[in-house]
Amino acid sequence: MTDDRFDAIDTLIDHLETALSEKDWDELSRLNQLVRPTIEPVMAALEAGELDAEPVRERLAGLQTFCDRANNSAMDAKAEARKALEGINQNRSAARAYQNVSGSPQK
Repeated sequence: MTDDRFDAIDTLIDHLETALSEKDWDELSRLNQLVRPTIEPVMAALEAGELDAEPVRERLAGLQTFCDRANNSAMDAKAEARKALEGINQNRSAARAYQNVSGSPQK
């Protein structure tokens, strides 16, 4: 028999994985706010001896794996954004240089 608390964690992990695969950063942010309220009842039940440790450990390991993947994906997205901004800045600099050369009076 599965515990509803485990089902809630499994569902949350599934939704997190989907949002990450779709690079839906807004949804990831929203789901991130649900992690603590979803995990806390499980941890309380574990401390009270109501749950076996192994299924809890498995879910926490799954969340940790997700967090590692999400962190790597976020770093990749940040690097892509930085590269795009650098390209924009290079184009802007080139445009300014062209404007300065084309607009300067000839001696």
